[in-house]
Amino acid sequence: MYELICDAEKSSLDDDAEKADEVEDTLDNKDMENMDDQQLHNENVANSGAKVKKKKKKKNKKVAAPSTQEDVAEDDIDALLKTIEDTNGLTLQSEESGGSDGRSPIYVEHRNLNPETELKRYFGARAVLGDQRPRQRQRQFHRTTWMTVPKDTWPRFSRPGISMSLLHTKDGLHYFTFEHSRDYQQVQFKFMDAVDSMNNNNILTLLLTNPYHIDSLLQLSDVCRIHEDPEMARELIERALYSFECSFHPLFSLTSGTCRLDFRRPENRAFYLALYKHMMFLENRGCPRTALEYCKLILSLDPESDPFCMLLLIDFLALRSREYHSVLRLYQDWEEHRNLSQLPNFAFSIALCNFHLSQEDDTKPEEMERHRRNADQLLQHALLMFPGLLMPMLDLCTVQPDAVVSSHAFFGPKSQIGQPPALAELTSLYVGRTHLLWREAGVLLWLEECVKEVLLRVDAKDPLVEDGQNKRKQRYQSAPRAIHRHVLLSEIKEAASFLPLDVTTQPGMGFDPLPPLDSVTSYTRPERPQVGATDESTLSLFFRSLLPNFNLQRPEEDQEVAQAGRELYPEVNRLMVAMRDVLANIQFQEPPREDHPDRDEEEWN
Repeated sequence: MYELICDAEKSSLDDDAEKADEVEDTLDNKDMENMDDQQLHNENVANSGAKVKKKKKKKNKKVAAPSTQEDVAEDDIDALLKTIEDTNGLTLQSEESGGSDGRSPIYVEHRNLNPETELKRYFGARAVLGDQRPRQRQRQFHRTTWMTVPKDTWPRFSRPGISMSLLHTKDGLHYFTFEHSRDYQQVQFKFMDAVDSMNNNNILTLLLTNPYHIDSLLQLSDVCRIHEDPEMARELIERALYSFECSFHPLFSLTSGTCRLDFRRPENRAFYLALYKHMMFLENRGCPRTALEYCKLILSLDPESDPFCMLLLIDFLALRSREYHSVLRLYQDWEEHRNLSQLPNFAFSIALCNFHLSQEDDTKPEEMERHRRNADQLLQHALLMFPGLLMPMLDLCTVQPDAVVSSHAFFGPKSQIGQPPALAELTSLYVGRTHLLWREAGVLLWLEECVKEVLLRVDAKDPLVEDGQNKRKQRYQSAPRAIHRHVLLSEIKEAASFLPLDVTTQPGMGFDPLPPLDSVTSYTRPERPQVGATDESTLSLFFRSLLPNFNLQRPEEDQEVAQAGRELYPEVNRLMVAMRDVLANIQFQEPPREDHPDRDEEEWN
């Protein structure tokens, strides 16, 4: 690096020398016009001096040439190192972005994880950054992070006790997991006690002493969001992500696509949830392109099981950010083994992407025709496959359907009532999320044309009508748990109404919504004595009414006290038997009355 700096300084000095020589040559040329015969000899001498200078300049250029060769050699070394790491399944976390030909459709770029990159593209750097200049700050955050930028107002960061370890490597994939230290486990137990108390002030008190405790940050973020404080809610999530990123393993990469996190572990689920909440804050903030990058990041951590069902959201973010080609490529690459066309969101969104591509001005005429033809075919097939989606979509778009459409049996109320529960959940989720994208005038006209064409095909007994009906009956009978989790996190009322009772009646935790049934726990919370035990005797309940701290069944640490308690049991039992006999033999006799019933009335008169 030092040699490169020296070479750059030499080349700059050479450039200055060349500029000075050019100024001298121009001055000499002007003086030559006014020279007399006596000055010709001096002119020849000056010309000879200029030749010497030109030779020097050539030598300087030859000296500067090796520096460029060194740069090329260094680039070759970097390329070689990158190739070696690619063969091992790892990639460098660099900001440079190359061609997108050989990349995965869910490839993540570091520069797109920063929302300022998108805001600068929309409004310009001056509008985003203003007149602020980079200044040297003495701050407590010394580590550079990709996902968040720590603020000076945050508490001083010290490692809270979270670390990441590499479990194993298989088929080029690296499986990591977060781990909690013993001190962090004790804080986690206190957090669970605070949650059981159902008092948010207890969680806030815990967060004051442990400012980077993950679950406390997640829980209080929900509280701030409910109380309409989105800025504080977003800042708490950013603090959680910063704490996670500071604990990354050296081999863990956000962009390699080869790193996996097991969602069954509670320590990893908190990272998934923090990423999801941060993504939704970015989408609400008006940064759909950055939110799309985080969506791909969550999906790349476990693309096989997709615990948060990012495939139900990625098409919406791609449409909002106008990344049409990326979602089309994902559909083409994953359709064969993931059967994406059977999801209502992909069936309609892929058609909408083709329609928007056909409307772009910089598209060639033949490409426009091809995209429009694909859009018509895909939308008609989607309407034939999911007819129950049309009327709710038009209802949210505040569009009055044609009488022919609303009265037709294929799109009528029967198409919605006859949907299986899982399909109704998926269609209502897509309608509630994307109805604003279908509300554009051009899109509605295109939708109207396709609906009329579909009715003609239905009346003509198209084979796809019966095929779609059979598929709807056989499939979509029950949705997996991951879809229910996605609906809960989306907070879309249209879809939440179709959740099954076993999900809605289950007590939900904001820091761990709908955990998997096969959860893998690395440590368990110690059991605490139940103050209100149901198998206590009547005598113990009586004593507790007098002494609230009395607990006859509580195990004592002192052996002598425990032995005294065991000896007390027979005496208490005998006392209870005696009390039962006394209560059973008690007879209440009425007081004797005289045969003058009117006597009392006379006495009072």
